[in-house]
Amino acid sequence: MLKKIVDVKPEETRALWLSFLFFFVVLAGYYVIRPIRDNIGASYFENLWWMFSVVLVTMIGANALFSFIVARMPRRRFIPIAYRFFIVNLVIFFVLMRFVPPGKQPWVDGCFFVWVSVFNLFATAVFWSFMTDLFTTEQGKRLFGFIAVGGSLGGMLGPIITASLVHRVSVGVLLLICAAMLEVAAQCVRFFPAEFRTEDRHGEAATAEKPIGGSIWEGITAICRSPYLFGLFLFILLYTLTSTWAYFQQAELTKAGFADRAARTAFFAKLDFSVNTLTLLLQIFLTGRLMKFLGVTTTLLFMPVLSLFGFAAMGIAPIIAVLAIFQVARRASTFAFMRPAREVLFTVLRREDKYKAKSFIDTFGYRCGDQVGAWSYGGLQALGLGLSAISFIAVPLVAGWCALGVWLGRKQAALAHKS
Repeated sequence: MLKKIVDVKPEETRALWLSFLFFFVVLAGYYVIRPIRDNIGASYFENLWWMFSVVLVTMIGANALFSFIVARMPRRRFIPIAYRFFIVNLVIFFVLMRFVPPGKQPWVDGCFFVWVSVFNLFATAVFWSFMTDLFTTEQGKRLFGFIAVGGSLGGMLGPIITASLVHRVSVGVLLLICAAMLEVAAQCVRFFPAEFRTEDRHGEAATAEKPIGGSIWEGITAICRSPYLFGLFLFILLYTLTSTWAYFQQAELTKAGFADRAARTAFFAKLDFSVNTLTLLLQIFLTGRLMKFLGVTTTLLFMPVLSLFGFAAMGIAPIIAVLAIFQVARRASTFAFMRPAREVLFTVLRREDKYKAKSFIDTFGYRCGDQVGAWSYGGLQALGLGLSAISFIAVPLVAGWCALGVWLGRKQAALAHKS
């Protein structure tokens, strides 16, 4: 039955299912707390761009710390340490949310918004760095789509938990549920087979479980030296810039459309559930086939092209219904098509770049795009432009993003052929 869904070889089965479970619990935990963060963002809409600024600064320090650990520990040690660090943070927020006086709650909310915005990127970046290090390009094309299904199922479970419990338990309980799922993720790393790759590229298998070494700034310098890595950085920056514009539009429209915080949180949870349900269907029936028959480039470009039409629709009709359809379609195609295809782009890199440069791109590059998006959105509003006008401005920006995706897809194919 599994062979009918995914082209997996017998020696890959164990790693495939562990990857599936790993991604399932990581995204389930994140989506339990994501609606809480989105509710905070809508509640403090006027200060949202300041919170994004704090996130960007925090991300620089987090990347330096992560690179320091990566350089000195084998992957089977530093990955569980990373997830258990997040667990300790969640326990601290649980205590703060229970015992901090109401007058200080806005500070706790702001810190939690910043923390989740850092956590969600590192939680998934660490996972995908591990995947691109374990699997070859050929394996990634066959297996990443199915592994992403695990994340989608987790992304469906998380919102269900939040929507079901948010009216009955305190927010702190949801944080503890997330912490329990992250511990399962940390345990998954222990059971991965030592080596199962179908090919040994440049003798990497012999050093796979050794510390990577190098400086903590190696990821940044590598991006500056390599046009391909810089293109990947720019690709994620343009993605997050446009995502931030859509997020600000979401916060603006939902703040006006929902007066009750619990109702708004439930709306966000239902939106997340819709995204992950659609993502699951696309991943099962389309992702693997698109990647196999149409290639990485076409799969990568599906979401940017869809965004052209989405922003144009928001320009014509800036209402919650259109926003909901756009967000569901955009985010579902991101997880179903763009994310697996983008991860294949990293499989041609050397190991140090897979952890250091990739981590910097997936975290700092992501939040840098957030920050540029927040500043530019605020600047456009200061010039008197409304939600509709900003949506039309996004259209040519997305067109340039599509052109970059074409170049990256062709470059990856050339690098894979050389290796």
